[in-house]
Amino acid sequence: MADTKNPTSGAAKAPPSAKKKAVGPFTFISQVRSEARKVTWTTRQETVAATIMVLIMVVLAAIFFLGVDFVVSTLVRFVTGVGPAS
Repeated sequence: MADTKNPTSGAAKAPPSAKKKAVGPFTFISQVRSEARKVTWTTRQETVAATIMVLIMVVLAAIFFLGVDFVVSTLVRFVTGVGPAS
């Protein structure tokens, strides 16, 4: 009888012998160094350009939310009559 609560019960499971072999600390460090050499780092110019784009988007988002906050608070004051007059 199939297990209706577990949709993966019919899927093939990996055999127990597929466990990853434990390695020593020196082998691990060697593997980490090998993988780190494969990383492609951004250039300084790309990093500066991305930073400037992020700062511009943050400023635009801040201006947008400032405007929305002003409009919503003005509408709430108008409808409820509560709050300081502007």
